[in-house]
Amino acid sequence: MKKIIFNTLLFLTAVTFAASCSSSLSRDDAGNKKGDMTSDTKSSAERPVFDIVTDLGTIRVALYNETPKHRDNFIKLVSENYYDGVLFHRVIDGFMIQTGDPLTKDPSMAAMYGTGGPEYTIPAEFVPSLTHKKGALAAARRGDAANPKKESSGSQFYIVQDAESCAGLDGSYTVFGETIDGLDVVDSIASVETDRRDRPVEDIRIITIKRVLPEDGTSAE
Repeated sequence: MKKIIFNTLLFLTAVTFAASCSSSLSRDDAGNKKGDMTSDTKSSAERPVFDIVTDLGTIRVALYNETPKHRDNFIKLVSENYYDGVLFHRVIDGFMIQTGDPLTKDPSMAAMYGTGGPEYTIPAEFVPSLTHKKGALAAARRGDAANPKKESSGSQFYIVQDAESCAGLDGSYTVFGETIDGLDVVDSIASVETDRRDRPVEDIRIITIKRVLPEDGTSAE
């Protein structure tokens, strides 16, 4: 069963359009247009914290400074409200929950769910100490055959629901954050009824993602 799930993720996690590979050649080494990404966290030891507000509750995550390219990209997309309204389009109980595809905002694009994202990829940032533990936040990507450098999707990510089942992904998918509150929400999303494509029968969406203020732990409006 674990092998089947592992192969499923390799084949179907965040298959970005082929055009993204060629377009990334004109980007900087973070996989972005030069000058389009800034972050106030680069010189800070504080881990940026965000509330992922979903239909089933809020998942609070902290981003790792050890993976700065992924951290800064996530901050940039959140600042643009990029994730507002996207669905959890792949949910596998006992494995992980996946989201971040902007195509999922459009029901007419259902056949393409899992292929969307910005027209760039992010270089892999593998850190041995950052593993697929329960609640880990990791970047989805295209499979090895089309993506030998294991570059990450520009926007799609997944949250680990079962560490044992995801252990084989260490060193192959970039882990760039962790859940610090709301593991029960991760479990709730993972347990919903899904169809044969692992898509929830009833839509579950990210309502919004908010930066958490370090002073009092509340979300910025």
